[in-house]
Amino acid sequence: MTSRVRILAFALPALTAAVCVGHTDAAQAGEFAGVVELFTSQGCSSCPPADAELARLVEQGDVLALSYHVDYWNYLGWADTLSSPASTERQYGYARTLGRKNVYTPQAVINGRDHISGADRAAIDRIVKSLAENGAGLTVELAASMDKDGLSISVGPGQGKADIVAIYFDDATQVEIERGENAGRTVTYRHSVREMETVGMWDGAAVKLKLPSSVMSAHPGRGCAILLQMVGPDGSPGRILGATLIEPGKSI
Repeated sequence: MTSRVRILAFALPALTAAVCVGHTDAAQAGEFAGVVELFTSQGCSSCPPADAELARLVEQGDVLALSYHVDYWNYLGWADTLSSPASTERQYGYARTLGRKNVYTPQAVINGRDHISGADRAAIDRIVKSLAENGAGLTVELAASMDKDGLSISVGPGQGKADIVAIYFDDATQVEIERGENAGRTVTYRHSVREMETVGMWDGAAVKLKLPSSVMSAHPGRGCAILLQMVGPDGSPGRILGATLIEPGKSI
């Protein structure tokens, strides 16, 4: 691989997502400054630096960092052991929202609003800060907790409509890559997303949800990120308004 990123082109009409949210102070809206979603592949030689950057963000802790392993590079000689069609579908959805005609790895999507190479530390930090300062950060309060009775989610007031999305992830997964462009590497992947589901809807009014304990018990040992995310008419993911996290091992 000669280029810094791997790009996969496809035909796509431009689509602009309409958003309308209140300008709440970001520090009051939750514990995270933003959400960074990395689209990566074990089969792409450009991705290990971005995987390391994602791990740095996880340890740093001031943003919610998630890793989505796409499946469209699996034909290169190594099938990514963490890849899924759902992760690929999410990245294509962001492409539609952002008006792009291609997808690439490693791509970091920030707050569902902007994107950059996932290996570009300075640019990721700059975009997170800029979005927060310009009212495009996490502006809606969102909290979640788990006890013996189930999963409780609390969403504050704001403007607009959004889905409440639960994203289940593995904290750390070590993979020995035997073939393909990264053959011989052993990589520890952080916050690799395994499943996603919409668990509720929000129309701007404060809301509290109580979900059964089976929501978490079906994903033993995994963490759970809760996103408040706007969705386009075609179901494409859009701006993320709020985010919170139940860390692996913290569920009851």
